[in-house]
Amino acid sequence: MAACAVLFGYGAWQRRWIADDGLIVLRTVRNLLAGNGPVFNAGERVEVNTSAAWTYLIWFFSWISGVQTEYVVLTVALVLSVAAIPLAMLGTARLYRGGAGWARLRGSGLLLLPAGGLVYMALPPARDFATSGLEVSLTIFWVALLWWLAICWSQADRAPVERRERIRYGVLTCSTAFVAGLSWLVRPEMAVVGGLVLIVMFLAPVGLKLRLALTAAAGLLPVGYQIFRMGYYGLPVPNTAVAKDASGSKWGQGFTYLMNLVEPYSLWLPVLALAIAMPIILLPARGARTPLTGRFRLPRGGVRGLRDHLQRPAVIVAVMFLGGVIETLYWLRQGGDFMSGRVLLAPLFLLLLPVMVIPLRIPSRRPEDSTVRGIARLATGTAGAAVAGVLWVLVIGWALHATTFRGQPDGTAIGTTGIVDERAFYSLQTGHAHPLTADDYLDYPRMTSLQEILRATPRGGVYLPSFDYDWWFIDPLPYPRPDDVPLRQTVFFTNLGMTGMNLPLDVRVWDQIGLAWPMASHTARLEDGRIGHDKEMFPDWAIAEAKAYPKRPALPPFIDPDWVNQSRAALTCPQIQQLQDSYSAPLTFDLFKRNIKLSLANMKLRIDRVPEYTLRMCRLDVPPPLTDEQKSMPKP
Repeated sequence: MAACAVLFGYGAWQRRWIADDGLIVLRTVRNLLAGNGPVFNAGERVEVNTSAAWTYLIWFFSWISGVQTEYVVLTVALVLSVAAIPLAMLGTARLYRGGAGWARLRGSGLLLLPAGGLVYMALPPARDFATSGLEVSLTIFWVALLWWLAICWSQADRAPVERRERIRYGVLTCSTAFVAGLSWLVRPEMAVVGGLVLIVMFLAPVGLKLRLALTAAAGLLPVGYQIFRMGYYGLPVPNTAVAKDASGSKWGQGFTYLMNLVEPYSLWLPVLALAIAMPIILLPARGARTPLTGRFRLPRGGVRGLRDHLQRPAVIVAVMFLGGVIETLYWLRQGGDFMSGRVLLAPLFLLLLPVMVIPLRIPSRRPEDSTVRGIARLATGTAGAAVAGVLWVLVIGWALHATTFRGQPDGTAIGTTGIVDERAFYSLQTGHAHPLTADDYLDYPRMTSLQEILRATPRGGVYLPSFDYDWWFIDPLPYPRPDDVPLRQTVFFTNLGMTGMNLPLDVRVWDQIGLAWPMASHTARLEDGRIGHDKEMFPDWAIAEAKAYPKRPALPPFIDPDWVNQSRAALTCPQIQQLQDSYSAPLTFDLFKRNIKLSLANMKLRIDRVPEYTLRMCRLDVPPPLTDEQKSMPKP
């Protein structure tokens, strides 16, 4: 296990980096450290990070250490990723060694061999996202910790006699429930896995007092944070969940994403080998108890009899495996992601848990065996061990191949699938083999020119990327500036992380996808859009909301003054104003309560990208077309 951890740590370090999306988290951490709250843009209560637990974990260690946030997130991610592998292996080892069933299995010895852990470690995307600044490392560590605790709980004595043992059992039960309850904060979709484990624990015959205690342990933190989220942000889910909503299905794109991970590395080969090996390895002697179920009998006594069988390792294995299947199906329906392999790593980790290590029995004769029976026992045991050993060697060979195999294009282009090797892409675009800090991303196209133009235009405005990489369009604020127009610089750009981390916190950064800009996140999902980028709000809305100058020649040539005018009118829609007030109005206790009541309605609100259609949806009058004189600045 230690060797596997060292190897995975070495492999992850060789591919260390921080993604642009990882830098998004750090902008929120910067605002927390500056006293602006858990926000991306000061004055706008928008939850830009999917994992609340990851955000506050990085904030805590940044606050404690005082170290540059990029190095904090790199260290925390690497430690969690490396620790997840041996922790998951320990859970699986306990699964096989902790039960009395092994005493009656054929063989007198047991050798645990790393298997599923090697499969995960060998995949290049797993080593890419062992750092990256994203919450993948936290997710797999949480899965490993929950797995280990749940296996310990399933093997514990349900009715301990001694007081010390009763206390120990209660602490184990509540600890497992607490970790399972964190699922909603680790990643919202992981609530499926944590919820399944909690259902099993709640229904198991643990007694009323302990059932109430585990319910409190599981729900205290996530329920408390959920109340805070709804009141503070005005949404029941992170804004990223709205921006990348799961409405509609993209099964075709989802299977394309799956094949993008499976085919290049022939991932089906080790999975098939382990699937064949497990029945051979676990086949017990006649009358033996299996290590998963003990001496299993069909439940009697209806529901009560079934509940008596819930606290078993086999149930935990089934629940975690089912969670992995559901997570996989969820992402296939969603269409996957644009980062190669990223969102399937946690489901794969879940599915590999029962085979993180595999047990190899060393055959031997029993004292009561006759000569013929002993020889038969040795022969069958040796044959089974040999077949399992050959399949394990096959897994080792595959791992060596996958470790050195480049399964993805070199990152120079994004194909028609929209899936890309993000680490290779940003390494090429920045010229850094290991882009780690915000300064490294200054070498990304447009970043240096953006800093220069912001310094040169302190009067504010909206900054839009040009069609080349060297300069930006700017639509300035009116001058002299009216009292209702705030003095602010607003950057409109897709790459939120590098932009936000390289700019002061008083510069507002919006994106057309909607991660940081609710106007965009509440648009409808484009059917044929690039996965993960399938919302595209027009910049006319940004100019209208920022109250920049709405006439030519101040407007960039691709912005329609009529659309800006219509967008301004659409922003007066009562539903849109309710949404904007929920995250931008000064937070009072009355607003907090109102946000809780209206959070579901806010989440369901959808805005049409075409301002005229939004006006009609709100039953507002569409402004008449502007004349040429109205579209242009007055002549001196």
